[in-house]
Amino acid sequence: MKRVFTIITFATLCLYAQNSSVVLESNTTTLAHEIAQKRMTQIQEAQKIIEKEELIKEKNKLDEDINENNIWLKIYSNYRTYEKLIAQNELIEKDIKRLENLKSLTNKQEKQLQDLQNEQRTVSGKLQLLKEYDKDPFEKILKHNDIGETPSVGNPIAILNAISYQKTLNSDRKEYQERYDSLEHIVNKIKEEMQVLQRIMELDDSNQSLNTYHNQLNGLQRKLTTFEELLEIFKTTKNVYEKKIEEINLKLNSEIKREIQKTLTLLMAIFFFMIVLVILKLLTRRYMLDDDRAYRINKALNMLFFTVLILVLLFSYIENVSYLVTVLSFASAGIAIAMKDWFMNMLGWFVLVTSDSIRIGDRVRFDRNGVVYVGDIVDISLLRMTMQEDVTLTTYMENRRAGRFVFIPNNYIFTEMISNYSHSGLKTVWDGIDFIITFDSDEKRAMSIAKEVTKKYSKGYTDITRKQLNALRSEYSLKNTNVEPRIFAFFDTYGIKISSWYLTNSFATLKLRSTISMEIMEQIKKEPNISLAYPAQSIFIDKNVRQAGCKPLDSNQPPKASNNEQ
Repeated sequence: MKRVFTIITFATLCLYAQNSSVVLESNTTTLAHEIAQKRMTQIQEAQKIIEKEELIKEKNKLDEDINENNIWLKIYSNYRTYEKLIAQNELIEKDIKRLENLKSLTNKQEKQLQDLQNEQRTVSGKLQLLKEYDKDPFEKILKHNDIGETPSVGNPIAILNAISYQKTLNSDRKEYQERYDSLEHIVNKIKEEMQVLQRIMELDDSNQSLNTYHNQLNGLQRKLTTFEELLEIFKTTKNVYEKKIEEINLKLNSEIKREIQKTLTLLMAIFFFMIVLVILKLLTRRYMLDDDRAYRINKALNMLFFTVLILVLLFSYIENVSYLVTVLSFASAGIAIAMKDWFMNMLGWFVLVTSDSIRIGDRVRFDRNGVVYVGDIVDISLLRMTMQEDVTLTTYMENRRAGRFVFIPNNYIFTEMISNYSHSGLKTVWDGIDFIITFDSDEKRAMSIAKEVTKKYSKGYTDITRKQLNALRSEYSLKNTNVEPRIFAFFDTYGIKISSWYLTNSFATLKLRSTISMEIMEQIKKEPNISLAYPAQSIFIDKNVRQAGCKPLDSNQPPKASNNEQ
């Protein structure tokens, strides 16, 4: 560069000297003109040198731009290397065959053959590494990612799957477009470099440089031809790929839009049903005075809501209902065996709901494996009944604990004994109190006392039961509807047993039993002719033994006595 500036400076000084000499020596015009022409030629040469160096810089920059991290040129370079190795391997094989065909080999020829064989092994190893470039080296990079199976948008969850699929497609298309842009960039840069190289050849007249530039130009021409063919194939493939992606995106966008509208419609319908459900529950709570009936209505409303919801979802998202029915029909046998208890519980629930044998709030007794549970039904679900254990005679006599929640599978109504103490609105049951009087007591007065006390305290329940039994005559064939207290007398081991039976509240039997028991005991205490009997022993002593006195007993011998148990 300094040399160029020196030439320009020198030429400028010469021009200045020329102009000065023209002014000073007007008679030497012809000579000055020649000198000026020569200096102009030197300036032009200097400009060519400058332009050539600038073009060389531009060419080097284009080379760097083309070769920098470019997969296309790397593949092309490996492909060219593979072709050269193939040609080299063919030449080596010819030389080896030529030497092997000789009858006798000199030491030099043997060494040459050994070197050729070693070189052939080296070349074969390189060819093995570059074997993928045997057929089509650009096949992998020209091939786009597999589109795969297009998802179908048939439910709200599938919307997310479709959006994710679209993002993947668009990402693959963007990456494929970047590959195309990189190939197009190479083609344009190669064309620019060829133009620069041709301009350099026009400025350089030396034969040696021209040969070098000519070889470079031929190499660029081969690259350009290869990449232009690839670009044409790539362009066609890319257009088909992009059109297919656009078609898929349009289809998915349409299905997503349709599914969103469908989902919004379903949500609005569900929201409407929920509002109706809440309003009906509020009306039931406000105007339904019977808590048990209000509870049953709320349970029925909940069941109805969930049934409608399931049916709406099934018919909305199952396109072919007959296909579902077919699948269920084939699977019904296996499902019935695997879920036998569930189906029996559901069948039991259906029987409970339709038969009205056990309802929410009923007092029931349930026997299982010798254990008795008595309590109130607080819930009946699809699979089981929930009973809260109460303080009853059973818990007092047997369990000695109460307040537990007992879960009874619905199918037990087919296999186990379940007693209902409050069926069909009947809120009373018969309860009894037994007491024993001695044989010499006035049993008639004792029975009269028991009847008066039981009648006094059970009168209200007696009247209620009479009305309820009259109401049940239309449903059941009732033979014995006597509701008055019943008093019975029986012989017992220690005396006469008086058994008093009366009607009492199903949910509070112990309280009335305690009250009647204390009242009967108070009345009997006032009667001198009535004594309560209990286990006792009477000892009779012989008259002669009494007159003789008691002889001290030997401490080492057991006492002897004549006992008679009664």
